[in-house]
Amino acid sequence: MDDEYIEHYRAFGFAVVKGVFGPREVEELAAAFDRVYARGMTHRASFRHGNVYFSIADDRDLGRIVRMAQWPAYFDPVLARYRIDPRLLAIIAPLIGNDLKQIINQMHWKPPGAHMVEYGYHQDIRLRRPREAFREPATSYVQTGIAVDPHRKENGAITMYPASHKLGELGFAARGRVMDNHARDTDLATVGLDPAKAVDLVLDPGDVALWSPYTVHGSGPNTTNGDRRLYLNSYVTAANCDRGEWAFRDGAPCPLGEPVLVHYDDLYTRPEPHYVDDDARVQKNRRRGRDTTPDSPGKN
Repeated sequence: MDDEYIEHYRAFGFAVVKGVFGPREVEELAAAFDRVYARGMTHRASFRHGNVYFSIADDRDLGRIVRMAQWPAYFDPVLARYRIDPRLLAIIAPLIGNDLKQIINQMHWKPPGAHMVEYGYHQDIRLRRPREAFREPATSYVQTGIAVDPHRKENGAITMYPASHKLGELGFAARGRVMDNHARDTDLATVGLDPAKAVDLVLDPGDVALWSPYTVHGSGPNTTNGDRRLYLNSYVTAANCDRGEWAFRDGAPCPLGEPVLVHYDDLYTRPEPHYVDDDARVQKNRRRGRDTTPDSPGKN
């Protein structure tokens, strides 16, 4: 591995390292994606158990789909192994060191034919809350993505805006969740960015992309006949983050144990399995004066 990707990352806020994982390893990851997707489809709505979370959507064209799974490494040993693979450490250590915590462990799907699988333009720094727990983000955090399928514009590749990581935090309009919005050129123009300069990532299976928490990015629809799967793992210099699971201590991999606080603030007060959408429905009904108790998460 040469250092060209480091120079590219520092200049443009993102980079691609080719051929990190081989065909047999990609097959192993693809099988894990299939297992986790099937597990997610046993749930009737978005579901949480501790840090593990399945984002389930009712797609206009396909019906129920799984869009994302957070922290599947807690229950899938293959995914747990890849999150602490030494090849990922070799890529990120020159940028943020080898004492690292992990704050993102996610699987993303873009099933063919789905109506809404886009992600609006954003910077990941927007999602780092509470802000005081995430220090020196520009130099301490790196997001990585392992391509499981060919990753092209046609199937909803990530679109990066080069050198946007040098602009600080931009004022994108808050319109709910990033995954509920389209990647609109007008959103780039609103914050002073020329949409014509955006770049679509081109990845082959086994390639690894990396980007800064300040790099502006989004992704469009999948217009092909195949899925677009991506395995995300985000790492941080441990001394600059009060949250997260340990990934590497002095370069040594750290297996997962009991869940610790990452992004789910109610981890210690409501760790039990539950349907997230029911929480919102109950709160809405209570505001209307109807105290409706949701079904048990075990009833699918």
